[in-house]
Amino acid sequence: MQRSDGRVERGNQTRRLVLDRATRVASAEGLDGLSLGRLAGELKLSKSGVFTLFGSKEELQLATVRAAVNIYTAHVVRPALEEPAGLRRVVRLYESWLTYSRERVFPGGCFFSSVSAEFDAREGRVHDSIAQARADWNAFVERTLEEARQAGELAEDTDVAQLAFEIIALLEASNAESVLHGDDSVDATPYQRARRGIRDRLGAAATDPAALPTAD
Repeated sequence: MQRSDGRVERGNQTRRLVLDRATRVASAEGLDGLSLGRLAGELKLSKSGVFTLFGSKEELQLATVRAAVNIYTAHVVRPALEEPAGLRRVVRLYESWLTYSRERVFPGGCFFSSVSAEFDAREGRVHDSIAQARADWNAFVERTLEEARQAGELAEDTDVAQLAFEIIALLEASNAESVLHGDDSVDATPYQRARRGIRDRLGAAATDPAALPTAD
């Protein structure tokens, strides 16, 4: 029994090792850049052992998306949930996202921005998995804003879905600009520009704009 448990734990450790590498590769090179043989070679693992864990390239891709969701949740969603519902949670949410992108939790910037562009026009299980992850994220942003509206910190007539769309668009634009050009510019980094844009948009909807932090 102990021997069996040991094999299971070693398998789990190998799986975590492979998926950690896979999320990093996919963020920069795409999910199509993954292969069981490549990952086994780079990690000096048995190809047959890696194949046993995942079975096919598609299963590896699906597992990589799920692993990326867990990492994204840990770096973006959970920190926001440490704040009480309302504008403080909204601010923590977008600040956590900016930090997640700026610090390159994934080497290629936001994992989901990268793989969405790769699979948006395709069909199949991998596309559906990515689409669901993005839908869940969009719903979380909308829910966070709706909580602030219900708390009286956003105007009653705030179009929450539109506001969420604009905030997400600014976040993704900052990520794309930073990945492509780097952070340096004459007057502001892409992240500073995104922060200013989000703060301005929230300020227009907030019942007390002074409650928002000053954008740098």
